[in-house]
Formats: sequence, structure tokens, C-alpha cells
Amino acid sequence: MNNNQFKPAWWLPNSHLQTLWPVLCRRDIKNLPIERERLELPDGDFVDLDWIGRNGKGPLVLILHGLEGSIESHYAKGMLQAIFKQSWRGVFMHFRGCSGEPNRLIRSYHSGETGDVSQVIKILLEREPDLMIAIVGFSLGGNVLLKWLGETGENNPIKAAIAISVPFELHKAAARIQKGFSKFYQWYFMKCLRERLSYKFQAQPPHVNPMLIYQVHSMYEFDDKITAPLHGFSGVSEYYSLSSSRQYLKTIRVPTLILHAKDDPFMTEDIIPAQHELSPFIQLEITETGGHVGFVGGKYPWKPEYWLEQRVPGFLEKHLAHS
Repeated sequence: MNNNQFKPAWWLPNSHLQTLWPVLCRRDIKNLPIERERLELPDGDFVDLDWIGRNGKGPLVLILHGLEGSIESHYAKGMLQAIFKQSWRGVFMHFRGCSGEPNRLIRSYHSGETGDVSQVIKILLEREPDLMIAIVGFSLGGNVLLKWLGETGENNPIKAAIAISVPFELHKAAARIQKGFSKFYQWYFMKCLRERLSYKFQAQPPHVNPMLIYQVHSMYEFDDKITAPLHGFSGVSEYYSLSSSRQYLKTIRVPTLILHAKDDPFMTEDIIPAQHELSPFIQLEITETGGHVGFVGGKYPWKPEYWLEQRVPGFLEKHLAHS
């Protein structure tokens, strides 16, 4: 369905400005009382969680970030603050290696890796068996979320989910990001990946040639030469085919909101799933504009409004009982 709730800022008239404004200009979230916890995983690795309201008693909202994201990503603290304002608890999950310290194993994270999310939820429910949990996933994190929901079907323990700016078909997203101004985003991701992995590979030589990170020039090549072999795929085709979330939408049995802008510069419009591909539990809201994880409104540049921080709590409050 199309949704007209989002009104884009007149001073951010195109998808790239919507995408880049919060990345480059947002400075309004300061002094959030965030507490870090390290979770040890069964395979000997770890993930780091950043909590707000950890010792509270209300429902919990878990946030999953995008490619090379972290607690410093523009949407992270804003969403945690919005969650906290609802008297809920919030926890931001860093995928392996994204919290500022290299993870221990050679493997890292990828667009189809759902095991760590499942393990984190399992640990949280072991601590509080009656805990009401919702999950919000951004971009790559949204793909991971939808895939996990589809894999688990009726056996999924969470109460609600929201997926934002999802690359439903990874091969199409990889092709789109090589065109026009979107090459800038690819350059940025490649820069982040090279910096993180070159530091990690100094201490942990991988079973692929570590110099490949300097020889690949696109996300497609990176995923083919590095991501796929590091995570047990035969190549990029198998990785993209098995990890894309679009094929999992039919079996989702958790109330789920999908938010997507038609002008998302990370993907083409045909990546948006049709209504017949969705399970009855999915509510798809498509906006004409908004860019990639942008959705910035407001009358004035000095007073922007971040629409996601209104829409996300608005959907979740129907599914999370207040304690």
C-alpha cells in the first residue's frame, strides 16, 4: 500500500539529500544513558549490546543496524531515545566486529546471518521468560530480520517487527549501487569494510587472500571474493540467492511493518515486493520519497523531524503491553 503519512522536508527534495542529511548533519542526540554488555556466543565469539533503560521492567525493543553500522549510526541513538520515551527498554545489537573491536573468529556478519539474532533473543528470554520483545531492523538488519521471521514462522517468540529500507533482493541492490551518484555509497561502504577487515586480518589471517580487500572495487566483487568464502558460500550467486529476504515474506507469522521509499537510491523500485508475496501478518507502507533510512520532514533545516521515530513507536505500541 502507499502511505501518505510521511511529508518530506521541502528543503530535502531528492533521495540523496534525504539519505545524507541525517548522516552528515544530525547532532541533536547527546548524553543518552547507554550501557554496554558483552554477550558470549556458543561458538566462542561475542556480540556487544548497547542498552538504554536496561534495569527497567517494560517491554524491550531490539535494534539491528545496516551494513557497517554501529551505535554511532545516525538512526541508532535517535531510535533508542524514541523507545525510551515510551517507557520501554531499548537494546542496540552490534553485529560481529561492528562495535569497535574485532570479533574473535575469522567469520563476521552478512545479510543472511540470522543465527546471532536468534541466539540473542534466546538469551534475553532465558533471563526473562515473560519478556515482550519487538525488533526494528534497518537496511541489512531489516533483511536479516525478515529472513529470520520467515525461517521461524509460527515458532518465532517476538511480538512485533519493523523492517526499514530493506534490500529484499541482494543482487539487484548490488547492481543499483554501482550506478550514478549511488557509487558514492558503494565507495563509502568499501572504505569502511577495508578499514575494519585490514585491522582484523593483521591479527587473524583469513583463509582467503587478505590483499583481495584492496583489489575488489564493487560490493558485488567484495561479496564474491570475501563475504561468500568467509561464510561458507560457493560464491556471490549462492550468497545472494540464499540470503535475500524476499523469498521468506510469505511465511512470516509475526505482526510486521515494512517501511520503504520508492526513491531509495540503494535499489530499484522493482525490488519492492508485491502484495501477493506478503503473509497476512505484514503491513507494507510505501512512500514516494524518503531515500534510504532518511524520511526527514520538518518546515525548517534548523528544526528537522525524523519521521521514523514517530512511526516506529506508533506501530509497536499496539503490540507491546505497557508494564
